[in-house]
Amino acid sequence: MRWHKTILSMIQQRQDKKVALVVDTSTNEAPSLLINNIVKLFEQLKPDTILVQADFKIRSITPIQNNTIKYQTHGKSSYTLVLEWAEEEKIDTLFYITDVTGYFAEDMDNVDFELFWLVPDAFLPRVPFGKAIKIA
Repeated sequence: MRWHKTILSMIQQRQDKKVALVVDTSTNEAPSLLINNIVKLFEQLKPDTILVQADFKIRSITPIQNNTIKYQTHGKSSYTLVLEWAEEEKIDTLFYITDVTGYFAEDMDNVDFELFWLVPDAFLPRVPFGKAIKIA
């Protein structure tokens, strides 16, 4: 349960930053209760957080208060569009809930913002950039 305190602290330290929370919706096998609890934590602690739902494309971009997550069943995800969106929107910190099994553009080897991969799985994969945090 150490990750709870870590996430809590990370949100609190970024009160003056532009923050987005992305949920990988590529599969309905995701731990939805865990993901919903994380979304609610962001909603309570940083209500100006932007919620992005994405799989191989961006499905929605809404305020965190509109937090009904709609999962897909195809299992395909790509991170490129979301990372490009975050750069265009000048996001300071991006939190991405995913198993990190999606696609990255070959020429993308870094981003100009703070990136945390929140991995809801027992296995913590290597990430090409940013920091991975196990939340399972």
